[in-house]
Amino acid sequence: MKDKIRIFLDTDLLEKYLLGNTSLEESQQVERYIAMYPEVRKTYNELQENLETFAKMHALKTPEGLKTKILVRIRAQQAGRRKFRRYAIAATIAAFIFAGSSYFFWNQSQNLQQENTIVNNKIKTLEADMRSQLEDVRNQFIVLNNPSTRKYMVNGNKKASELKAVAYINPVKKLSYINVRNLPHLPEDKCYQMWAEVNGEMVNLGVIKEIQDKDKLLALPYAEKAISYITIEPKGGNDTPTVQNIVANIKY
Repeated sequence: MKDKIRIFLDTDLLEKYLLGNTSLEESQQVERYIAMYPEVRKTYNELQENLETFAKMHALKTPEGLKTKILVRIRAQQAGRRKFRRYAIAATIAAFIFAGSSYFFWNQSQNLQQENTIVNNKIKTLEADMRSQLEDVRNQFIVLNNPSTRKYMVNGNKKASELKAVAYINPVKKLSYINVRNLPHLPEDKCYQMWAEVNGEMVNLGVIKEIQDKDKLLALPYAEKAISYITIEPKGGNDTPTVQNIVANIKY
């Protein structure tokens, strides 16, 4: 019986159930295990508390003034449509007097359509960004709570002996993250930059800020036997890593 419970807990069904990603059959199985086995119920309650805490820590803030801007744009569109309808009625009457006036109203319609397209595209882009951020938060939660996740301590070399980081690698879910806990101070014209060697190609993961949230996790591209590096580069980052300035590496 204990093996049965252990096998169940080693899966990610509890996490998927909490995030609403289980099928009907999987949901019924999870609910049955929670009701029957105290160990499963205890783990479920702990995961639920962790998710609530994690969600509060990483709550996504709506860009300042976004709601006001969207409402103003919608009102402007509505006013524009009413204005356009009035123009259309006037155009029908005026067409009998002067055919050339119809061009003016057609041009107004085109402008309104273009503005509407721009607003819709901006909203779609924002929605895509928010979905991407929510997916990242979900992956972080899985990595931190899944029993298959491996934890690696990362220390800097002589060039950055105070550098401290923790890498989280989950080979089952194929997810990798790193939490940079401490970075030694650099001159103003230098910065830290992260790289990943994946399938023989070097991928630029961006500049690491010296002052940042110590609980923040940075996503790493997952690959079998991948290697990540932290280097010292000129301010603003570099297109290619400076090999002689590697201060830490993470093998996974």
